[in-house]
Amino acid sequence: LRERGVLRASESLKLPEEGGARVRVRAGKRIVVDGPFAEAKEIVGGFFLLECASRDEALAIAAECPAAGWATVEVRKIGPCFG
Repeated sequence: LRERGVLRASESLKLPEEGGARVRVRAGKRIVVDGPFAEAKEIVGGFFLLECASRDEALAIAAECPAAGWATVEVRKIGPCFG
């Protein structure tokens, strides 16, 4: 991906048990729940941030990802950070 010139960033994520937390703010109060979390069928294991010319290019690259053979690779556009 780097050689193709589309890779902007990539990182793997540690398991929730290794320091993960979920944060919510309700009525101005911060609520932190430390991992491990309730068992889920799917987790986010990492990401690749690519700059692709089209959705079709992104889908073709996703199909080449080794993880696509045993997991699901999600393709999404980036958007503004709300805050």
